[in-house]
Amino acid sequence: MSIPLGLSQCTGFDDSAAMSRRSILQNFGLGFGSIALTDLLNSSTTAAAEAGRAAEPRAKRIIYLFQSGGPSQMDLFDYKPLLNELQGQELPSEVRKGQRLTAMSGNQATLPLVGSPFQFDQHGDSGAWLSELLPQTADVADELCFVKSMHTPAINHGPAVTFMQSGSQFPGRPSMGAWLDYGLGTENSNLPAFVVMVTKNKGGQPLVSRLWGSGFLPSRHQGVRFRAGKDPVLYVNNPDGLDRASKRRMLDALQKLHRSKTAEAPDPILETQIAQHELAFRMQASVPEVTDLSSEPDHAFELYGDDARTPGTFAANCLLARRLCERGVRFVQLYHPGWDQHGGLPGGIRKQCQETDRASAALVLDLKQRGLLNDTLVIWGGEFGRTNYCQGHLSENFGRDHHSRCFTMWMAGGGIKGGTTYGRTDEWCYNTAVDPVSVHDLHATLLHLLGINHKQLTFRYQGRRFRLTDVHGEVIAPILT
Repeated sequence: MSIPLGLSQCTGFDDSAAMSRRSILQNFGLGFGSIALTDLLNSSTTAAAEAGRAAEPRAKRIIYLFQSGGPSQMDLFDYKPLLNELQGQELPSEVRKGQRLTAMSGNQATLPLVGSPFQFDQHGDSGAWLSELLPQTADVADELCFVKSMHTPAINHGPAVTFMQSGSQFPGRPSMGAWLDYGLGTENSNLPAFVVMVTKNKGGQPLVSRLWGSGFLPSRHQGVRFRAGKDPVLYVNNPDGLDRASKRRMLDALQKLHRSKTAEAPDPILETQIAQHELAFRMQASVPEVTDLSSEPDHAFELYGDDARTPGTFAANCLLARRLCERGVRFVQLYHPGWDQHGGLPGGIRKQCQETDRASAALVLDLKQRGLLNDTLVIWGGEFGRTNYCQGHLSENFGRDHHSRCFTMWMAGGGIKGGTTYGRTDEWCYNTAVDPVSVHDLHATLLHLLGINHKQLTFRYQGRRFRLTDVHGEVIAPILT
């Protein structure tokens, strides 16, 4: 295509010179493509320059044990004997304070209180209260900080999980792992900086890939999902008939073509594609090594439990998370679904704890024994809690509905003060009473522990600068060492 006469006269170009439509748009600033490219380039100042240091980092990496579905806080961590005393009585209106309920229990004629059927005891020098369902977690109570005053504006799973992962209830924002990769980069160029694992063969609420996506950040920052089986990462291995040397020659030729194109004009999409191709090639050697648990000694499996020998279980994923952290992976997120117990809670939550308790505690112990806990932050928790009243009719096989006003999470290592409890709920376990902690506060604290000022880790998109904590968030200073 030739340059129009008016353009050639204005620029001094020879109107006989052939130029592509793409070149015209790039050189003369025409069209939405150029506008988008300009905005992206303006925002691509290095993340390190934008992420002002909050302090000397206490943590280098995070392992987030996400318990999808909403674990019941008053059956695990938040001991409320009053609920047992008032079993079957109506939730007082002055406690509820007119707060909204889900459609699943909002139309109930009554909201009968139900206490926990499980025994609670105090553990460790800290005297932390834990349910009988968590005997192994109880053994490491003095390593943990229990935050009992978490709250969230979301009351249903989709928005709540999205909010916990990205700081927004609306899809499309970068996940926290993507923000960390953008802000800090990787310590091992042969593995992804952000790895995700989901316990296999679990039902419950669906978990979609956008939860570990990069949103409007460059796609190289998105999480890479590891799966159980011979191909832990999809589409990394060569197809039949293509050996590694041939793949290397193919990538070299492809990179040469990409470089010739980017020499004409910057193209962030092509640059990302080059980086992703190269990472995938390096992962062909690094992923089989890190995911091969056969090299682990017997005492490791004794620590994590027999389930750790079965790929894809929560226990095996915890053990693999430790191996990934040893090799410099920045953010490892484990999803364990199945905590959404609207009915059959006594049996359901017992099974969930049997699957997670030992391995969660083992991970903390294992990291400590290897000298990794000091700079590795471990997080355990879900997207919200459960109601203090029964969903449906009260029976021995009762269930609890979603509850967003208060729930419990725990953290360990990485600059967190162990053997402590922060925040408190009211005696009904319905509202936060002391030191409420929002999801934005949690995110601000995680970034602070990694040495990042959450207000300065930003990315320009659609005319404004976004951040993980949006326009909110305060660092929870009392829980830090």
